[in-house]
Amino acid sequence: MSLILGYEDLIANAMAQIETVPLDQAKTLLDDENTVFIDIRDVRELEREGMIPGAFHAPRGMLEFWVDPKSPYFKPVFGEGKRLVLYCASAWRSSLATETLQKMGVPCVCHLEGGFSAWKKAGLPVAEKHPKPHSG
Repeated sequence: MSLILGYEDLIANAMAQIETVPLDQAKTLLDDENTVFIDIRDVRELEREGMIPGAFHAPRGMLEFWVDPKSPYFKPVFGEGKRLVLYCASAWRSSLATETLQKMGVPCVCHLEGGFSAWKKAGLPVAEKHPKPHSG
């Protein structure tokens, strides 16, 4: 099968259009009340690896629905007018998601250079994400 654009092309195109926040700058944003880190990884990744302290979890598959105020799934955190710093494991998914949110008209959105794996490798703070208890 021959694709018109492969995943590498999509990521490169997105990276040319979006802002990437370096780790050293991202660390200073942890205490910025006008910034929210958005973890778009799968919940199993959060439970296994932890997450950036104070980050809001928005699974990649629901992101557009949670961002759009007209959606029945809208989450208020996306309507607060804060800077959104998206991240995933290695900055691939977050680059595509950041580009999508820009196209949707989200005014201040960027993504984390190198993703959560780079964050952890740099020895930056990590919070645990505990699994939800099973009901019934």
